[in-house]
Amino acid sequence: MKNRILTGWSFRRALYLAMGLYVVVQGIIDREWLWLIPGIYFASMGLFAFGCASGNCYGGQCAIEKEPTKQS
Repeated sequence: MKNRILTGWSFRRALYLAMGLYVVVQGIIDREWLWLIPGIYFASMGLFAFGCASGNCYGGQCAIEKEPTKQS
């Protein structure tokens, strides 16, 4: 987990974290508690590098490779 947080940072990942934190802070300041849900979600995407923040949503990187068949 520590390795996932500390390595692999890109502009997109930093942007997700920054905008998520911004939405959380604005939600708290304005007392609009429903904004905390998307803010926390996007901030966690940036912090923990999952979903589109990790860059795996394009380019076919999510494709599952077929296992080679065993020939007997």
